Amino acid sequence: MSLKNSLRIMVVDDMSVSRALITQALDEIGISNYQTANDGHSALTMLAANPVHLVVSDYNMPGLDGLQLLEALRMNKATQRIGFILITGRADREVIERGQKLAMNNFLKKPFTTEQMKQCIEQVVGKL
Repeated sequence: MSLKNSLRIMVVDDMSVSRALITQALDEIGISNYQTANDGHSALTMLAANPVHLVVSDYNMPGLDGLQLLEALRMNKATQRIGFILITGRADREVIERGQKLAMNNFLKKPFTTEQMKQCIEQVVGKL
């Protein structure tokens, strides 16, 4: 089974249009084993019950932002090794450095292309 077929991804974004753009890029890459959550709290609940290989999360979300989600994942033994990609329109140094301190695996700046998404994922999980 190829990595594309076995890779399990959780997409977390509070905006339905953004979630759709991310999942569309995953479809175009050939990744179909993904689930979505529309906020950090529901993503945490889902991931604690059923961990995935990789989380692709928006940064700016109400309640629990992307970096708070990352921090919560890293504090839980069941989810601490999940790969994490932060997607943000605000890729300033402060956000990136904070993410790196929390062991963020990669980040992607909005807007992004499907090829940029693929490269970003490959830097975390290997060649697709």
